This record gives sequence, C-alpha cells and structure tokens, in this order.
Amino acid sequence: MSVRTLVLGAGFGGLELATSLSETLDGDAGVTLIDAGDGFVFGYSKLDVMFGLADPAEIRIPYTRFAKPGVRFLRETVVAIDPETRRVTTDAGVHEADVLVVALGADYDFDATPGLAESNEFYSVAGALRMRDVLPSFERGHAVVGVCGAPFKCPPAPSEAALLLHDHLVGRGVRGDCEISVVMPFSLPVPPSPDTSAAILDAFAERGIEFVAGHRVASVDNARSVAVLDDGAEIPFDLFLGVPKHRAPAVVIASGMAEDGYVPVDPRTLETRYPGVYAVGDVAAVGVPKAGVFAEGAARVVAASIVARARGADGAGGYDGRGACYVEFGGGRVGRVDVDFLSGPKPTGTFAEPSAELVAEKRHFGSSRRARWFG
Repeated sequence: MSVRTLVLGAGFGGLELATSLSETLDGDAGVTLIDAGDGFVFGYSKLDVMFGLADPAEIRIPYTRFAKPGVRFLRETVVAIDPETRRVTTDAGVHEADVLVVALGADYDFDATPGLAESNEFYSVAGALRMRDVLPSFERGHAVVGVCGAPFKCPPAPSEAALLLHDHLVGRGVRGDCEISVVMPFSLPVPPSPDTSAAILDAFAERGIEFVAGHRVASVDNARSVAVLDDGAEIPFDLFLGVPKHRAPAVVIASGMAEDGYVPVDPRTLETRYPGVYAVGDVAAVGVPKAGVFAEGAARVVAASIVARARGADGAGGYDGRGACYVEFGGGRVGRVDVDFLSGPKPTGTFAEPSAELVAEKRHFGSSRRARWFG
C-alpha cells in the first residue's frame, strides 16, 4: 500500500526520516520533504564560526545535494498547517498527505527577553558570525554567557561556549584581565548526568569560571550593560553571549497543535493527538533534550511505523529516548554523555572523560551523517 508522507523540516529529524523511508521503500517511499532553507548546518558548528575556526559557507551543506529515491525535496515556506486534514499550505501551493510529520524545530523568541535582540546571541549562524566579529575587541572585563529560558537546544552548549571562550582569551594573552560567568536555569550544567556536571564544574573551577545556577536572564539592559536575572538580581557585563528562549515556530502554534509552546506527543510512538500526524525533534514535547541525536532517534521510530503501515504489518517498537551528546572541554579535548530518558523512573546519564579520541569520534559523528544524508 502506498503511503503519502509529508515531512515538514529538513533538520536531523526530517533528513533521517526521509532517508530511512527511502532506504527501506526505495522508489515507493512517497515522501515530500519541505524546508524553507537552502542548506543544513550541524548545530555544534556554530561554535566553530563564533571562534573563527570555520566560515558559515564551510559548515552549510546545500539541500541540492540531498537526493534519495522516492523522496521529493521542495524549498518552500510553510504558512499554514491543518492537522485535522493533514493539509499543509506553503508559499508555493497546497500539499495533502496520508501521514504528516512535523519536524520544524524550535525558533528563538527574542521578544520574550527584553533587550536581547539588541545584544549578542550565539545560537544562530548569524549570531555566531556577529560574535566572531565582536570577540577580537573584548580584551578586559566581564563576559556573561546567559541562558534566557528552558528548554533550549543542546544543553551543554552554554558551558562549552564558556570553556572555549577561556581558551580563546588565553590564546590572545588577555584571560587575566577577564572574568567569565555562566547563568543557567538548572541546578547543574547537565542535570541528568551528575558525573558530566561534576566534570564541567571542575573545569569551571580550574579556569576561574563562575557558574550561576538556578536562574535565567529575564532581560538585558544594554544601556547599563547589565543582565537582569529572574529574581531581580543584576550582573554587570562587558560582553554578553545570550541563549534565547525557544518555542515552536509560529506556524505550528497557529495550527493549534502546540501546548505550552511545543507539540505534545505519545512518547513511545511520537504521534500527536491527531491521527496520522507525528512530531519529532525540537518542536515536540517528549521528555528528551532538544538535540539532533534525539530527533534522529525519534525519526527512525516514526519511519518504522510508516513502513509497517505501507506493508500492512504491525507497528514497530517504541522510542527509547536514548542518545549521546559530545561536550567540548577546550584544550583539544571532547567528552561524551550517554543519556537514557525514557526507560527508567528518571533520566540517567553516564560520562566518558574528555579525550583526544572523542574528538575523532565527534568528527565521525558529523561525517557519517553527512555521508548518509547527502552522499
């Protein structure tokens, strides 16, 4: 039985879903993949841009290189989603499907944090590029890495930014004239893994980086160069590196699918309350971090369900909520945290100590996905 599958968003989730269906069903996959962008970027590459290790053009993989049997890629902007009828309107027309998968990721809500739009953030490619141009002029004073709301993509990233900023300032010979603080709404840098958090906090202590736990940046007073926390406390800064509050894209919220900013799904099947409509990745509320590896795992579960439907078979196994994230510790070393979010009564994580070997493993993580999705 042919199943028309419409996938919105070509990030980790959308690319893996389309690839898995093509791999299994070949020319009969019946997939339409829609994305407004012109290329894919691994999120962790933005730190490379920020510290001048890569240009934006080097980290972007054009979608023109994505070609799979049974998959049609369309560069269009989604303007309306009707989950009841699985009907999607874009700036180029209307699409209907038997199965609709929303994988549009999370957008940045700059308006939620007054003053942030006029300050600096490093979570977008454009923001990382601006930071690359700002950093050379920072030679003394207080740098604040401030998280403006949770959940946010790649939970270790603010800590990574602080550790890499330390290395950057040491390399320029100005670290002694600078302070670095990290403001985060969690009690620990990586709450599911106490060992990972302890390693990060030890690294902070060794480098003289302050960790301000359990608070978010509620506003940025650029006129006074002050970050205002959610309890009213103020932290003066000479350089602010913001992590914007996240939310589902406006078109998803307008569709009525979202609750409290994200799309609720069955944590085992990733299906929404609308029959035949799934949500994977950062747009979904499933109880796992907003990181590509978790979107990828969810996409494989949805792909198996679609394949079973196409073949008239029983559904496949459920989503296990497991994934591994690499953590940059600076000094040419990378650690890894392996986390299990759904199989037990609470999330658990194990930590692999930072090493040069994990640098190569992280590099292989990226190159293997690039090869799988783009050839």
